[in-house]
Amino acid sequence: SNPFEVKVNRQKFDILGRKTKNDVGLPGVSRSKAIKKRNQTLLKEYKEREKTNVFKDKRFGEYNTKITPEEKMIRRFALERQQNYGKKNIYNLNEDEELTHYGQSLAEIEKLNDIVDSDSDTEERGTLSAELTAAHFGGGGGLLRKKVSSEQQDEEEGKPKSRKELIEEMIAKSKQEKQERQTRRESALELTEKLDKDWKEIQTLIAHKTPKSERKDKEAEKPKPDEYDMIVRELGFEMKAKPSEKLKTEEELAKEEQARLQKLEADRLRRMHGIDEEANKKRPSHMSADDLADGFILDKDDRRLLSYKDGKINIENEEEKEEEEGEEEEDEEGEEEDNENEEESQEESASEDEEDDAADSHSDLESDLESEEEAAGNKEEKKHKANENESQNVEKLDPKREAAKSELPYTFPVPESYETFKSLLAGRTIEQQLIILERIQKCNHPSLAVGNKAKLEKLFGFLLEYIGELATLDLPELRTIDKLVLPLYNLCQMFPEAASDSIKFILRDAAHDLEEVIEVKGRATFPGLDSLIYLKIVSLLFPTSDFWHPVVTPAFMYMSQLLTKCRITTLQDVIKGLFICCLFLEYVSLSRRFVPELINFLLGVLHISLPKTQAQGYTVVHPFTPVGKNLELLLVCDKEDLRSWEKQSVPLSIVPRLKETSRTEINHTRLSCLALCFDLIKKCAALYESLPSFHEIMHPIRILLTQHVPVNEYPEKMQEWYHSALNELENKVKHYTPLICEKKKPVPLKQYTPKIVKVLEFGRKQAGSKKEQERKQLIQRHKRELKGAIREIRKDNQYLARMQLSEIMERDAARKRKVKELLGSLATQEGEWKAMKRKKWKN
Repeated sequence: SNPFEVKVNRQKFDILGRKTKNDVGLPGVSRSKAIKKRNQTLLKEYKEREKTNVFKDKRFGEYNTKITPEEKMIRRFALERQQNYGKKNIYNLNEDEELTHYGQSLAEIEKLNDIVDSDSDTEERGTLSAELTAAHFGGGGGLLRKKVSSEQQDEEEGKPKSRKELIEEMIAKSKQEKQERQTRRESALELTEKLDKDWKEIQTLIAHKTPKSERKDKEAEKPKPDEYDMIVRELGFEMKAKPSEKLKTEEELAKEEQARLQKLEADRLRRMHGIDEEANKKRPSHMSADDLADGFILDKDDRRLLSYKDGKINIENEEEKEEEEGEEEEDEEGEEEDNENEEESQEESASEDEEDDAADSHSDLESDLESEEEAAGNKEEKKHKANENESQNVEKLDPKREAAKSELPYTFPVPESYETFKSLLAGRTIEQQLIILERIQKCNHPSLAVGNKAKLEKLFGFLLEYIGELATLDLPELRTIDKLVLPLYNLCQMFPEAASDSIKFILRDAAHDLEEVIEVKGRATFPGLDSLIYLKIVSLLFPTSDFWHPVVTPAFMYMSQLLTKCRITTLQDVIKGLFICCLFLEYVSLSRRFVPELINFLLGVLHISLPKTQAQGYTVVHPFTPVGKNLELLLVCDKEDLRSWEKQSVPLSIVPRLKETSRTEINHTRLSCLALCFDLIKKCAALYESLPSFHEIMHPIRILLTQHVPVNEYPEKMQEWYHSALNELENKVKHYTPLICEKKKPVPLKQYTPKIVKVLEFGRKQAGSKKEQERKQLIQRHKRELKGAIREIRKDNQYLARMQLSEIMERDAARKRKVKELLGSLATQEGEWKAMKRKKWKN
């Protein structure tokens, strides 16, 4: 080794107890050691990777002392059979089952030992007789022996037999045997049939029914089917899914409905004009059997009808044919039948007269003149009778025509103006109006034509205006309005944008009118029934639980203005205000939105039901006043009216009729309004019980109910309503905690002590606790070991790759060497062959 390549690790100080390693290191020593170690371990495992040099005794129970030798042999025999079974009978799936065909085992049938029943077979069971075998096989030795024996007998008798006679004798004998077998077979069949017949007669006598007790025992012995088997049977008998018809789109349904209504309308018009469908059909024209229908025309059939009467040809006249066509156009069935009967009778009488004239006189001119006169007379009589029949049939069809005229049409166009729409519904019952609106929507569906959508959007506005007009009548038709909400809802679902625009326009006008009246007069009154009904319709057509809605939110604001700005001067105003309160509760039933105007109005209604006393404990807000002439609108002092009052609803239809009612009825209405107020207070308490400030909100109403309302003067039913409302207010538990300030740590005083911050020195190990230092050492050691393992695995892989490459190169070199040797031997053989050939050529 080169001394300059030796690496010497020197230490400055010698420390006792410290081990020093690799003081002197030679280049390549550690690498050679590693290669030598891999040759001894890794290379040896690589070369012996496919070799096994271990012998294991795998015999069953060889080293098990707990098993006897007999059991050991039995178990070994069973294992051997299992191994052989798995190899040989791998496809034998039905080893234990016996396959049959018509009750006979297939294994026996395959043995081909069937009884031969054919008459053509010479021997039974397919075997040949010994004589026949000796005659046809073996060179005829048996026949010669028979011939020798027969010759001896013939010599004795003195008559020798030839070969032909012997063969004929043999054939006759075989036929005789065959005949005997046939007779035996037939007799056996007859006996079998007879035995079967006798058995059937006796079988009824031998039949024995098992008693019920034995049957029950047998049934009990039968094993019950498993749950799995029952489920499999249920699945087998389960109804299979069948493909249903394709779901039709909205456009397809609209087209079908339009076609149906158009067909019904066509039928109604035909009945109204006295046309019958059956009479409208053409009578089948007579056609000859030889007619090929070459001149067939779809528009009109101009051929004459050909018929035979009394053995003579009867050709229909052109005039009669024209008359019949006119009758078919009129489609009067009774008139047609009468005319046909008259024509037949006239033709019969004419044919009889012609026959008589031909018999009496032989002059052609006289018969022609008579026939012309008779034809003219027949025409006049026919016209007269046709007129009479027309008048009779018109009288018969008048009821049908009137019924068809009174019936509603099935198709309607969309009205272009409100006057047309109003005239279309005028004089109709509510059921007929609903049918008309429904048919208008179906006949003019938006999918059927381009302009139908705009027309139906106008129809929604017309219907709203019509409902408002019904509400402004002296006797408002509230039931009709209630029924008309359904088509209004359908149109709103079809065109939500147009519906919202129409209702917003109405609400905008109503709010604008309210503001104008307040600016001019300084006060306003409650609107008419039409505006209140529109507010009710809004809650039916649109969602009221939304936080903000383009239609419901303006309606909400308008109702709030009505409850705060409209003064209460009459009982009608109280009824309208209570109706708006009911609408408010309906609007906020889901969203539970707080409405202060509602609580204030209910407080005011209770205030005007008390006698004139000084208000204590509560304040009254506009539109109610603590003093004035309208303070006792709901006060009832008549004891008889209080005693005779019964709880009843307060409908809107009573508003225009209050001026004409008696004093007792008015007092009853006041009490009903007060009962409704108690009910609304109860509902508000149930609705707003979860509000934190519930008790503060309801405090004025509670004071008024407990301290000022004269409960003892009211009827018993009113007292029940009062106590239920009061209990609903008082029994509510507080669902909130009082407001308190949030607890915080006190702010410390400012101190002037210096703040020491530890400065970290990067690149050096920072001191820490003992556990932290041990943890860091473990992490560092793990990293070092992981890197070393990865490095060793990589070197092992490289070593194996070099070994594999060297093996491949050795195999390639050996193959090249062998190829060179083969090519060289071939070259020498070729040279020797050429030399031989050249030598022969020279010779």
